[in-house]
Amino acid sequence: MSDELIIRFAAPTLASLKVGSLISCRTTDIEDLLQSVEQWNIKLNPKGVVVTILQQKKDLYLMYVHRPQLLEQRLMQQDVQHLLCPLGYPLCPLRESLGHLMHRLEHEAQFPHEIGLFLGYPAADVEAFMRNKGCDGKCDGCWKVYTDVQQAKKVFAQYKKCTRLYLEMHKRGKKLEELTVRRIQV
Repeated sequence: MSDELIIRFAAPTLASLKVGSLISCRTTDIEDLLQSVEQWNIKLNPKGVVVTILQQKKDLYLMYVHRPQLLEQRLMQQDVQHLLCPLGYPLCPLRESLGHLMHRLEHEAQFPHEIGLFLGYPAADVEAFMRNKGCDGKCDGCWKVYTDVQQAKKVFAQYKKCTRLYLEMHKRGKKLEELTVRRIQV
């Protein structure tokens, strides 16, 4: 697997603009995928980014590229806890929350749409999406928007520009780890 896969689908996370990104990948070579994940983590962990395989269904894998520090802060927000606690998520630690998400991905009949909270989507939009079963949104982009359309459009444009710039820099020779921002703890 090439580093371009991570850059193409997770550039805003690499740039520390986003808590996390999902990458869906089809492969029959699990050894290659596991080796790639290990190499990505060697390159990205020092920058505060982790790559995890959340789910496997036959030859389809769902990878999660995230910033644990940002995710932990996100999961502690009251509006996020308001949505996650009734679904059985623990208040902390982070590892248990990710484990519960993985369990829900594996065992729930429907896709667990609260995953949007793990990607940094606005809690109000995730809640509205779940309540409306994905219908009646005001705008579509990286997520279905139910609340602040103007702000969401700004974020969508920012993510798109980031991805375009990261892909261009990578084509010019910048390595994955060079493109990844090391977020200073606040």
